[in-house]
Amino acid sequence: MLVLGIETSCDETAASVVEADGPGPVGHVRSNVVRAQLREHERFGGVVPELAARAHLEHIDAIVAKAMAESGVGFADLDAVAATGGPGLIGGVIVGTMTAKAIALAHDKPFVAVNHLEGHALTVRLVEPVTFPFLLLLVSGGHCQLLAVDGVGSYTRLGTTIDDAVGECFDKTAKLLDLGFPGGPAVERAARAGDPRRFDLPRPLWRKPGCDFSFSGLKTAVRLVAATLVAGDATGIADLAASFQRTVGDVLVDRCANAFDLFRHRVGNGDGGTVTMVVAGGVAANLHLRERLSGLAEARNGRLVAPPVALCTDNAAMIAWAGLERFRLGMVDGLDFAPRPRWPLDEKARAAIGRSGVGAGVKV
Repeated sequence: MLVLGIETSCDETAASVVEADGPGPVGHVRSNVVRAQLREHERFGGVVPELAARAHLEHIDAIVAKAMAESGVGFADLDAVAATGGPGLIGGVIVGTMTAKAIALAHDKPFVAVNHLEGHALTVRLVEPVTFPFLLLLVSGGHCQLLAVDGVGSYTRLGTTIDDAVGECFDKTAKLLDLGFPGGPAVERAARAGDPRRFDLPRPLWRKPGCDFSFSGLKTAVRLVAATLVAGDATGIADLAASFQRTVGDVLVDRCANAFDLFRHRVGNGDGGTVTMVVAGGVAANLHLRERLSGLAEARNGRLVAPPVALCTDNAAMIAWAGLERFRLGMVDGLDFAPRPRWPLDEKARAAIGRSGVGAGVKV
C-alpha cells in the first residue's frame, strides 16, 4: 500500500511517500522531502502567515515532484493521496489540500484529509509496533495536550494548556535571549553550557490535581530575569536557558505523572501493568525532555516511545502514514472537504472549552 502525503500547515512545505506491507503498524518511508522557510521568517523572529502561504504556493509542485521521483513510483502506483486538512495557518492548509485534491482527481485516487495532530500522534507507529491504547503527550509550538489514544480517529483529551503551548514558550525564550530562530533547538543548544539550578523559576500548576498545563507565568518570569542580565553575558544566558529547560521538564513530568494514573484507571490497568507513553510533536525532539520523561515512565512501570528526531518536527511522512492508517480503515474524504484552521482531536473536549471559557484562544 502506497500513500502520498502533503504537509503545509505552518512553515514547512513537505511531501512524502510511505508504504506498508500489511494491516499492522510499522511502514517504510520511500521519500520525505521538507523545505523549511527559515529565510522567509528569520528576520521577523516568527512565522508570518501570509509569507508562509506564498512560499508554499511557490514551491509545492517542485516538492511533490521531488518526493515522487525519490520514491521510485508514479502517481498511478499510489493507493491514496493525503494532505493536512487542519489545524494550522489556513492559507498554507488550503495550498496543500488543493494540491492533494488536484492530484487525486487527475489520477482517480481516493483523497484523505488528515488532522495534523493525528499525524503527530500516529508517527510512532510508522517506525515501531506500538499498539492501542497508549498515552500521548503532544507538545509543539501551537499545541500542548495529554490524550488517551484508543485507535485511529479515537482520542480522549486528558489535559491541555490553559494559555500557551510549551513550544511557543521555547520560541519566546529564545527571542528574549537573542538565541535565534527556530527557538526550540536554539534554547536546547544554549542550555548545554548552562547551570540549570542558577535561576529558580515558577512551575505553574506543579503538584496540582489534573493534567492541564500553564506556561504564561513561566514566560513572564524568564522575561523579568532576562532583563537583569548584562548585555553579552554568555554565562547568564546559558544558565537561564538551562534553568528554563529544567523547569519545563519539571512541569511536564509532574503533569504526565497525573496522566499515568488517570490513564491506568481509564483502561482498567490498576494492577500496574506496563503503560506505553508516546511523546510527539516538535518539542519531542528535545533530548533533555525525552530523558526526563523516560525516567518518569520507568518509575511508573511504563515505557516511553518517541519518533526519530527527524520525524518530530513537521514533515509529510507523518501525514502520509496517518492517511494510510485512515485509508485502510475506509476513512476517506470527498473532494468537497473544507480546510480547517481549527480541528481538535477530541471534539467533545472542544465543546467543554467553549462552555467553561477556559482555554479561550488556545489552538486545539
